[in-house]
Amino acid sequence: MNKLKSQSSTPILDALVECCDKETIHFDVPGHKGGKGLAYFDTILREKGLRLDINSAKPVDLLNNPSGVIKQAQALAAETFNADHCFFMVGGTTAAVHAMIMSTCKPGEKIIVPRNSHESVIKGLVLSGAVPIYVQPGISKRLGITNGVSMADIKEAINRNRDARAVLLMNPTYYGATSNISEIVRLAHSRGMVVLVDEAHGTHFGFHKDMPMSAMDAGADMSAVSMHKTGGSLTQSSMLLVKNGIVDSRSVMTTVQLMMTTSSSYLLLASLDAARKNLATMGDELVGRALELARDARNRINSIKGLYAFGGELINGDDIFGFDETKLGICVSGIGLSGFEVYDLLREKYNIQVELADGSNILAIVSLGDTRSDIDALVAALEDIIASHSGGKRQIEQPILINPYVVISPREAFYSPKRTVRLEDAEGEVSGESLMLYPHGIPIFAIGERITRDMIDYIKFLKKQSAVLVGTEDPGIEHIKILGM
Repeated sequence: MNKLKSQSSTPILDALVECCDKETIHFDVPGHKGGKGLAYFDTILREKGLRLDINSAKPVDLLNNPSGVIKQAQALAAETFNADHCFFMVGGTTAAVHAMIMSTCKPGEKIIVPRNSHESVIKGLVLSGAVPIYVQPGISKRLGITNGVSMADIKEAINRNRDARAVLLMNPTYYGATSNISEIVRLAHSRGMVVLVDEAHGTHFGFHKDMPMSAMDAGADMSAVSMHKTGGSLTQSSMLLVKNGIVDSRSVMTTVQLMMTTSSSYLLLASLDAARKNLATMGDELVGRALELARDARNRINSIKGLYAFGGELINGDDIFGFDETKLGICVSGIGLSGFEVYDLLREKYNIQVELADGSNILAIVSLGDTRSDIDALVAALEDIIASHSGGKRQIEQPILINPYVVISPREAFYSPKRTVRLEDAEGEVSGESLMLYPHGIPIFAIGERITRDMIDYIKFLKKQSAVLVGTEDPGIEHIKILGM
């Protein structure tokens, strides 16, 4: 354990100030990119500062029972996003995902879920007691990443589980792939199933004709929207959107209140309001500019030998039904480096922060606050990396996991007796905890699943790449918890 610093120190604040002073070029979230994408709110923050951080009072309404300005702001947001109801969330999209699942599924009820869902879905299953029916997402073998889910696989899962209560989708995946969401909604509704959508990275979908279809436009019953990721609000502020029909919005509100703090941050709420105004009044222009920058970057990067910036050409009408071009995924395996190595080089040598890396790729997110000079800097850095690292093509062995075997539900596993074993000895056991790579937060194994040799080998691969792994009690991932005494 590191020795404690003096009580006169401020470790977090000092680190934040240092990051700001470096003037890092950000191709990660939040989407406002240091305020450039939400200039109106940035100006007010600079003028008013901490005086905006107030407690609930009549003039500013109460999030837990809105009847004034918050109610008005949520109604405006619902209209902007083509929803019937909107709930502002100050616990991130994680809380919105939990509320979606808990307000829909009772303990023991089935929910059809893509296996590449975020860990918030697994935790929502622990809280609700719902049982996951996993659908294997499509796989891009060349890139070593998972895509959306195919219509055929969703149809098969629905036919095999006619008693399922809900279908949960991602719109889009982290790398930008979308499924045929409108057809999946139509099929699920014809079987009486609720459609929930994790739209964490799709806030901007309804604001430009070249974007994939949004969940609300496709007729989904609920969607959890990370306004802060690509919509411009402050980190941790999100929205839960609801359509009238199968779902009772009053019941959803009751569940939302379970997820809600009684001391909501008005800075977060105000940023949601300002970001909604930004998109409602200038969304087409702002998203269009981000698209233009991403397309320019993609074209320039694809002229660099050894790099492949993938995009709309991947669309196959099935597990990649659509593609969000503002997600600038770049395959780097052709230059003899892993995605993790390029990620570190960009940050440490060029002061450029991209969103994530895996064995073969990096992901840069282009959003409302990016500029032409940011794109120029990224392209120049990649050209310099190529010139400095001419190691030739190196195939990165990156395992792609297939659907796991769910032995017991996440909730049952959470409350079951557990013991600790060495990772090497865990093959065939049932996991007593979940393990995720960050970003993107997709479980390698989730609590209640059978641990396989492929999972263990993948964890060892990620550890060699110095990837960030979270979720287990042992931070070094030498030992894990399994079910049993």
